[in-house]
Amino acid sequence: MPDLDNRYAIVRDLPHLDYETAVARTRELLPGEGFGVLTEIDVTATLKTKLGADFRRYVILGACNPPLAHQALAAEPLIGVLLPCNVVVMERDGGGSLVAAMKPTGAFELVDNPAAAPLAEEVESRLTRVLDGLTG
Repeated sequence: MPDLDNRYAIVRDLPHLDYETAVARTRELLPGEGFGVLTEIDVTATLKTKLGADFRRYVILGACNPPLAHQALAAEPLIGVLLPCNVVVMERDGGGSLVAAMKPTGAFELVDNPAAAPLAEEVESRLTRVLDGLTG
């Protein structure tokens, strides 16, 4: 089990929410906080195709909130290396799922620009609400 309390991810352990439902619910909740999914990486299929390796069901959703991304890019043009905000849904050992999102306040600590901090806090609040919506 990954570390659920860390500096770079907001994590929700959902032992009673199956993987397919967790992916679907995450996709349903993101737009309510202004996020669209720009990219989707099926890690399981990619590792199987590229390496022949078996891996738990695991998807990375590249989520973006266009107005907040625009503000961040206007304040700090190179911030694009930290975008989009990745949201991971993975199958837990023994069933259920684990959902994690990038913790913007942790990532934006790398940015020496005070204008970025309030944006990171706003994005983090929104992503936290999405993940909290999975537990309710």
